[in-house]
Amino acid sequence: MAARRPSTIPEYIRAAPRAGQPHLRRLHAILASVAPAAEQTIKWGTPFFVEPRFVFAFSAHETHASFAPIRAALDAFREELRAHETTKNTLKLPYDEPLPEELIRRIAEWCVRHVRGREGDSFW
Repeated sequence: MAARRPSTIPEYIRAAPRAGQPHLRRLHAILASVAPAAEQTIKWGTPFFVEPRFVFAFSAHETHASFAPIRAALDAFREELRAHETTKNTLKLPYDEPLPEELIRRIAEWCVRHVRGREGDSFW
């Protein structure tokens, strides 16, 4: 029988690779401090912050974590992100490198402001 899937963010972090747990705990703390009113939930097996729209998410992988802000945020911070590996939707955070905490915080704050200012009821 398969193991039970995590239903909370702390459970998700405990189930992640041990090497990544410190990064994931710190990332979660940063995001929770920036969006204290957001619902913290697991959607599609991934930690999400929702207010009531998608604000950002993060995920654990074997050698890195991924921070997934709203897509426009990566465009807004493109210049500052040059020193980091990104995809079109995520910032890759290797477990063997320090977290760029201040950059993550500023991107997350930008996301919260942007999402709160949006009109309409689209989740994304």
